[in-house]
Amino acid sequence: MFTSQLMKEGEITPGIATKEYISRRKRLLELLPENSLAIIAAAPVKMMTDVVPYTFQQDADYLYLTGCQQPGGVAVLSHECGLCMFMPEPKPHDAVWQGQIAGVDAALEMFKAEEAYPVSKLDKILPNMIKRSSKLFHNKLTATPTYTDLETFQNAAHVGKVSDLSIFTHELRWVKSPSELKLMKESAAIACQALLQTMLHSKTYPHEGMLSAKVEYECRMRGAQRMAFNPVVGGGPNASVIHYSRNDQKIKDGDLVLMDVGCELHGYCSDLTRTWPPCGSFSSIQEELYDLILQTNKECIRLCRPGASIRQIHNYSVELLCKGLKEIGILKRDAFRLYHQLNPTSIGHYLGMDVHDSSMISYDCPLKPGVVITIEPGIYVPSSFDGSERYQGTGIRIEDEVLITETGCEVLTGSMPKEIKHIESLLNDYSYTKGMEAATV
Repeated sequence: MFTSQLMKEGEITPGIATKEYISRRKRLLELLPENSLAIIAAAPVKMMTDVVPYTFQQDADYLYLTGCQQPGGVAVLSHECGLCMFMPEPKPHDAVWQGQIAGVDAALEMFKAEEAYPVSKLDKILPNMIKRSSKLFHNKLTATPTYTDLETFQNAAHVGKVSDLSIFTHELRWVKSPSELKLMKESAAIACQALLQTMLHSKTYPHEGMLSAKVEYECRMRGAQRMAFNPVVGGGPNASVIHYSRNDQKIKDGDLVLMDVGCELHGYCSDLTRTWPPCGSFSSIQEELYDLILQTNKECIRLCRPGASIRQIHNYSVELLCKGLKEIGILKRDAFRLYHQLNPTSIGHYLGMDVHDSSMISYDCPLKPGVVITIEPGIYVPSSFDGSERYQGTGIRIEDEVLITETGCEVLTGSMPKEIKHIESLLNDYSYTKGMEAATV
């Protein structure tokens, strides 16, 4: 399955129409105080070596508001002039090395800016815009010297005239539009299909690095532009390291493998985790712990509805896991304190253009229809844990993407198996796995 790289008529980026970008800017201005100025910079190019750049990834706010996916620009939004874009100036010799660059004409014609200038004129035009404004907003974490070095900006900051824009942009990005949800569902479907193929071949490729390569290959073959993050592929005790990223060890027979993966499709991320035994069968100890995580995953998903909050769901997950871990015998006295040694993470996070999306929105905020979150209970027992020896060096996480709907929720990663019987059946039925690969590639 290949996702078309061509945009439909009326779109700035695949799946998102020009009118939606215009609406986003209008809604942001409605949130800002009167006579405000918002400054949003494109992400810079980051270098791997002196002349070799990393793959460029646009700043989420800049992309959300403009649709422009190239570096070097600055967007300014105000009640007075609407969208003003400062664009890099195309140079003939640059096109040979980097390809064509969108300039002032593209800002006006493609991105529908009301005004556009070469970025070289920013130091002459932006200061006057700042002086005429009562309040400035920008993203402090992604600020660029292109405008922060201006004397007028520094003076405004000195007198308390500058505030963080993220609280407003994250509020907009938190609730997804129908177009965004379509892309997120497609991204989730790609990740599920890719992880399923990786699971089915995990006995053939008993190495973390091979499984990491396999899942990325499967995602890209299905149209994803990139991985949303470096896959976590932890075999055996490495699964107990929450953000394990080395992915360079062999997977021993009988070990579990934990894979946390996600891909990016036209700016929108997916994120899911599954844990399974490549040998095809859970041991009784693995099954006991896995079943606790699975039941917690299901119970927490049942709580996902409008009005609930991630904090409430998290607190319930802690209750369930503490109770279960005491029954199993991993936790005894001081269960609550010891639990946080085995799982210091939240039950989930918001998801969207960033993996941890809309971080300015509190986990206490009541969920609304159109919000996408993850539900990811887990347990991470290090080899050094002073407790039941038979569980030492075990890590299990089951993570799903959940869309909040008007009446409850929809699990976007529901097609990816997580029941023990289903997983074991898939891993041990070679003819079925062969058919699955032929059907989904």
